[in-house]
Amino acid sequence: MSLHYQTTTSSKHLTQHPPQITTPHHSFVTSALFDTTYTQQLTQPVSDMVCLTRYLLGAAGLALAAAQNSTAPPPGDGPRNPMLQLSADPSFHYEILRTLSLSVAEGADLGEVLVAAAQVRPSDFESYYAAFADLAERVDAQGKAIDAAKYPVSARAARLKAASYFRAADFFLHGDWADPRIDSLWAKQTAAFDDALPLMDRPGRRTTLDSADGSFKIPAIFYAAAGSGRRPTILMCNGFDGAQEEMFHVLGKAALDRGYNVITFEGPGQPTVRREQGVGFIPDWERATSPVVDHALTLEEVDPEAIGLVGYSLGGYLASRAAAFEPRIAAVGAIDGIFDFGATFTDQLPPIAKQWLKAGKRQEFNDLFAQAMGDPSTPTGIRWAVQQGRWSFKAADFFDFATEVQRYTLEGVADKIKQPLFIGDAELDMFFPGQPKQLAEAATGSSNKVVHHFKAAEGSGEHCSVGAAVYQNQLLFDWFEDVFQGRKQ
Repeated sequence: MSLHYQTTTSSKHLTQHPPQITTPHHSFVTSALFDTTYTQQLTQPVSDMVCLTRYLLGAAGLALAAAQNSTAPPPGDGPRNPMLQLSADPSFHYEILRTLSLSVAEGADLGEVLVAAAQVRPSDFESYYAAFADLAERVDAQGKAIDAAKYPVSARAARLKAASYFRAADFFLHGDWADPRIDSLWAKQTAAFDDALPLMDRPGRRTTLDSADGSFKIPAIFYAAAGSGRRPTILMCNGFDGAQEEMFHVLGKAALDRGYNVITFEGPGQPTVRREQGVGFIPDWERATSPVVDHALTLEEVDPEAIGLVGYSLGGYLASRAAAFEPRIAAVGAIDGIFDFGATFTDQLPPIAKQWLKAGKRQEFNDLFAQAMGDPSTPTGIRWAVQQGRWSFKAADFFDFATEVQRYTLEGVADKIKQPLFIGDAELDMFFPGQPKQLAEAATGSSNKVVHHFKAAEGSGEHCSVGAAVYQNQLLFDWFEDVFQGRKQ
């Protein structure tokens, strides 16, 4: 076993950089926002929680403004983020950057995204929807007007962009499960992407697979590499909030360009499965992954000895978990590494909320979160993350969500990962700081591990190194190539 750190970042930075409330993606309330000196005040009756919550959120807003605004110095001795901010709202900045980053593979045009971004008002979810829905509809109409038989490349590019923008318009809408836009926007993004699939150099092929127990279905898309014969194949899954269609732009096209087949897929809790089947996340992700491996092995294009798996964002946990129980996977990439998703939530709760969760005081716990969600001063990152969490986990209330996430840990599992493991560790990742290091240290059975520290000064320090896909893919897929070549020798 070997553990190789490609760049040097001190363990002091990894362990002392405090967890933060998210910009989107995944963690919620930090100890910095709910200082332990408030503990006695927090024990007062729930009837007093309205004023208390507003008081705490006022303090939270000030702390979060510094923590989330990546032009401000982060807590501790961490680095500043030199990146130009795309919105005064750090959560919106991140999501706009995320959409812009799809331009590396026909998923966006910079100018039109920046025009939409200028229409987004900080903290205003509806303004985000309106800006990107308008852009999506306009590009959708442009794409539909193109004669695909005569101009297939133009039609493909326009349809892929429209799909990206419909996904962006949907992103902040999941607080109201009955909102019809959740389904209507997704139908439009799927239709646009499906229009593009047959226009690719090697047409993408959708399929739907059954889980072993028949409790859910797994939508997947196969993209064949150019050339003939059996080729190495990379399976790809997204995370807490992303679609398999996004994976084509972020990772898939880069893999295809290097001669890999690609299979993207979604499991429970992810966008299409959550909508069409009403199934929330599951911690045992091998149940979603093994049927995809089964399917890959039936394809004449696939080398059965060279099947890799990459998980993106929360997918870093999901892919690592699946690999521990799926020996047919030859190598694993975790972008970024996650060891314990549940801990990122509960470790950062205010002390009284921890007590209520442990004691099973559902009503008190729910009241606290309901007040926060209903307060317009609650930062965007908190509102979005809790709303998305409840929706994607299909949790009946906040208490159920907080309880369910405790199951998402690699404690007692990580040492079962035997495959080579690439772990991304983004320098400014406020969602899971220190977790890549935890995963690397816990995966004692891995045949070799690489932890790559993506640096803010190089433009790759955001969560999942969003905005630095070319650089990230260079490192990730060169590593896969070395692993697969080594297996052939």
